[in-house]
Amino acid sequence: MTIPQEPGQRWSLDFVSDALICGRRFRILAVIDDFSGRNLALVADTSLSGGRVTRELTTLVECYRKPLMIVSDNGTEFTSHAILKWAADMQIEWHYIAPGKPQQNGFVESFNGRLRDECLNETLFTSLTQARQILADWREDYNTVRPHSQLDGRTPDQAARQVSRGYASETLVIPSSSSHKKRELSF
Repeated sequence: MTIPQEPGQRWSLDFVSDALICGRRFRILAVIDDFSGRNLALVADTSLSGGRVTRELTTLVECYRKPLMIVSDNGTEFTSHAILKWAADMQIEWHYIAPGKPQQNGFVESFNGRLRDECLNETLFTSLTQARQILADWREDYNTVRPHSQLDGRTPDQAARQVSRGYASETLVIPSSSSHKKRELSF
């Protein structure tokens, strides 16, 4: 696989698990744009089926455009009939990494490490609602505040805004992490 040359060409997906202080486990679906490093979504719930993943991806496509390719591991949610049908219907190429080779999905694995170190390991979650809010706040900071060395000191949002083929003079509606309101970015 080649490195994407503009936003929206390839997304990477993976799951991260954590627990509430009561011991109840929950999972987080992380979606990354491989070009900009932008975290497109952190979806936290106690159950995330293939059908739920397709609904979340449909929402992301409506907000960010359809990627050419999605990369994931071979987890049951990502190999479900719902995902296979969705990818075929959307005409999105789905690439599965080799089993036991997380380095083949390095963009999202690197992100997951940051998420774990900077947020999950530092927080005792009392409820799923609280976890979702903390994740939304962390995502907002990750995408819009902190410069990233891999992006030449830019934030992921700044990297995604760079003018590239097919993005000039367009407006993209982006869901705000900290609320359900949408923001518009002009290119």
